Amino acid sequence: MAAPKRLLALVMAAPVVLAACTTDGGGGGGGGEAAGNGAAADGELAFSVITHGSAGDAFWDVVQNGAEAAGEDLGIDVDYQSDGDPQRQAQLIDAAVNSDVDGIVVSMANPDALQESIEGAVEAGIPVVTINSGGERSAEFGAIGHVGQDERIAGQGAGRRLAEEGATSVLCVIHEAGNVGLDQRCGGAEEGFGGTFETLQVDINDLTGAQSAITSQLQSNPGIDGVLTLNSAVAPIAVGSAQDAGSEAQIATFDLNEDVISGIQSGDIAFAVDQQQYEQGYLPVVMLQLYAENLNTVGGGQPVLTGPGFVDAGNVDAIADLASAGTR
Repeated sequence: MAAPKRLLALVMAAPVVLAACTTDGGGGGGGGEAAGNGAAADGELAFSVITHGSAGDAFWDVVQNGAEAAGEDLGIDVDYQSDGDPQRQAQLIDAAVNSDVDGIVVSMANPDALQESIEGAVEAGIPVVTINSGGERSAEFGAIGHVGQDERIAGQGAGRRLAEEGATSVLCVIHEAGNVGLDQRCGGAEEGFGGTFETLQVDINDLTGAQSAITSQLQSNPGIDGVLTLNSAVAPIAVGSAQDAGSEAQIATFDLNEDVISGIQSGDIAFAVDQQQYEQGYLPVVMLQLYAENLNTVGGGQPVLTGPGFVDAGNVDAIADLASAGTR
């Protein structure tokens, strides 16, 4: 089945950048095998989308909305599953392979833990598109493409923006231990900022504890005048922490939800780095359909970038309704 023209145009117009690791033909080592299996062109295609999102994380709800919307638009069976534990995420990939799906979309917050399962999918002739994180190892594992933002570049942009806003000492809050993408965000932010910079590890599954930890850090180091969170659920917690600590540190964050948008509108949050995660759900489904039915690849071996962009007081009102609808 042919994809609607607007979807094809969206995919083919998606920006690409040079990456450290390139491949021939825009894919990994298993591309030819996947096509050779002749993914179900005569019937409904079935794709599995398997992410590392934690239950109740609004960011991943939007990714799921995008994937399921693409399935509805294209007449494809899309099964979305997630697990924040990398070993259980790998098991979900193995189960999808055993179910003989026509394609797999997977986020790679912990590439080492998923490598065997992803390579197993490729060896079984199932095309894989990676999303969100781990893009630098996507082609190495045999994926036909990657959709997301370059986390280090996005971090650099956030760091530069904080410096422009007048911050001199920044605290970067990491909410998932072992997530390479979050480490890259903080690392990039430190590079872009160029001033005093420190990190703090918290647990997104314990937001009360996270708020206490941030408050304590602000109280013990009153010189901190900028806090960068890496998740939309943590940003409002940081706002509360600053209030609890009597700190005037400005808060910035990665990713959007309604609370972040309200915070930007009220002035409690300076800006958000938007990676447009709806596209991270939607575009890979289109890419897998194009590959299954027409052997198309997208990106020429480079990642298809969905960000970064910035949402601030200048454009937040235009995006607010879209976020309420679950697409931003």
